[in-house]
Amino acid sequence: MSEIHPNGSGHDSPISTTGTQENRQLKATILSLFYYPPGFSRKVVAEVVATFLLVFVTCGASALTTSDERKVSQLGASVAGGLIVTVMIYAVGHISGAHMNPAVTLAFASVGHFRWIQVPIYATAQLTGSISASFALRILLEQVKHLGTTTPSGTDLQALVMEIIVTFCMMFVTSAVATDSKAVGELAGIAVGSAVCITSILAGPVSGGSMNPARTIGPALASNNYKAIWVYIVGPIIGTISGATCYSFIRSTDKSIQSVSSFKLRRMKSDDESVKEKDSLSFV
Repeated sequence: MSEIHPNGSGHDSPISTTGTQENRQLKATILSLFYYPPGFSRKVVAEVVATFLLVFVTCGASALTTSDERKVSQLGASVAGGLIVTVMIYAVGHISGAHMNPAVTLAFASVGHFRWIQVPIYATAQLTGSISASFALRILLEQVKHLGTTTPSGTDLQALVMEIIVTFCMMFVTSAVATDSKAVGELAGIAVGSAVCITSILAGPVSGGSMNPARTIGPALASNNYKAIWVYIVGPIIGTISGATCYSFIRSTDKSIQSVSSFKLRRMKSDDESVKEKDSLSFV
């Protein structure tokens, strides 16, 4: 039987205090899962704008290629896709990470570089940008039946395998330049844009070279063409997760993986170096 103190509590009070601390820690852990950082709305808007421009350029060029290759060639459409990715990375990479792709966001989350609770918001923003761009093209290019829709030229299996491979390549390069501090991050935009350009040239005649569920879903809705749409959802997701996981396995680092989304790591590193330089100069 526990001894009763004047304040009415017994020897059980330390246990109850420990239980209270554990409950607080549990609540703090649960709340951290639903934490949105300050300025998260700006990141969401940046993803909407970046994905809008990505789909507007890539699908617009593809639609013009389909209607008349003398206007935009197949090679020109692939180059345009790579260039717009490069431009958007440098434009909004320091704000939102410039994912522009639900599969990329999912892959970063799967390897610990992005919060899971933020994945649905990012994916919604990307789909919003894609659908808006697709219907804008519907108005501007009303004479074109298929607004940059991606459909298999052969079997669905061939297109699926191609999408997995080219998306793996794109995500492997993205993970290297965006998450590894030992990589040459200043050229991240050029590296990823080049990877998108090269892989789309290869995949274009087989699967259309989507590598992005948002890039496929938006034009499919605007063109009312849903042929083999599952290929362009399943393929990029498998490819991006495999690419990110593969690079996370082979990456060379002495530190634990930091929770950094996409193209912010290099800028953070350069900022830290500049602060250290200022501190060292202050002692002179």
